[in-house]
Amino acid sequence: MNEPTLPSAAVPLTILTGFLGAGKTTLLKRILTGDHGLRAAVLVNDFGAINIDADLIVGIDENVVSLANGCVCCSIRDDLIAAVDDLIALPQPPEYIILEASGIADPAGITITFSTNRTDSRVRLDTIICVLDAEEVFETPDHMPLKQSQIAAADLLLLNKVDLVNQSQIEKIDHWLFENFRRHRVIKATQCDVPMEILLGAGRLDPGHMESDRIEAYDRLEDHDHSVCSAENCSHREHDTKAFKTWSYETCSAFSLGALEQVVAKLPVNIYRCKGVLNTVETPERKTILQVVGKRVSFSDGGSWNQSAPMSRIVVIAADGELDLDFLKEQFDQCLGYLFL
Repeated sequence: MNEPTLPSAAVPLTILTGFLGAGKTTLLKRILTGDHGLRAAVLVNDFGAINIDADLIVGIDENVVSLANGCVCCSIRDDLIAAVDDLIALPQPPEYIILEASGIADPAGITITFSTNRTDSRVRLDTIICVLDAEEVFETPDHMPLKQSQIAAADLLLLNKVDLVNQSQIEKIDHWLFENFRRHRVIKATQCDVPMEILLGAGRLDPGHMESDRIEAYDRLEDHDHSVCSAENCSHREHDTKAFKTWSYETCSAFSLGALEQVVAKLPVNIYRCKGVLNTVETPERKTILQVVGKRVSFSDGGSWNQSAPMSRIVVIAADGELDLDFLKEQFDQCLGYLFL
């Protein structure tokens, strides 16, 4: 059997969408100043300009704004692809790209651009995040079709400004979202305050940076002892931060990509991200990187194991509360040690 060819690592890209005033710029500023260890670039589409507080901006020329944390901000002109090409061609190209879509833009066209164009070998669509204003979801009914299109395109919904509404309004929004967008992941927040682990899947949070004695993406959280790894021994652990729970799974047994792809595509809706570095039956000599955000699932080539012993490590990030860990373990266990036909 020929081994499958997985795409190599590409620059991850996150699209921020959401109607006017929902809080996209607040979220963008959190990402730019967040603890992710990335050199990030920000693209702003033709409909408007980004509003970044003056104390974040340290320099500006015709096309590029350098920010206090070393990021760059580039305006999309006539051609989105040309803008991406220019960024990747920089002497120090970005390690992450964030595209803030206009509040009156349907992100479907942008998504198609990165799914079908010639950038797809160099740019990986990591996340589409739609920011919703809890106060304004049902306002401006003339614009409801656009709001629905923005929501439908998203992997994650960030219901922002929940501190400004009562519980009855939140329940009304929850019901409306469930009835119209049943499989969507919804995160409730104030001032877009969401952990970087959920927003991004790169930098310090890249599963490819996981080490044998701890998961690098969570080194600011409490360390946990690991069980000695063997083919018959998997280790599992969990911890909480804010209103979120993380759970990890480790094993030396090889995964079947076909089985695992089906399992992660059907994860419960209270799981926001799932990511890991995998030892697989199909490509035993090379690492496979798993990225799941909302409904989006991708596998990519993580390079050779070199002198390291092949080992799989997966992290799940979910809403705190009802998370059936026995069910998750059972699902992952069923993907081990065989080819899925």
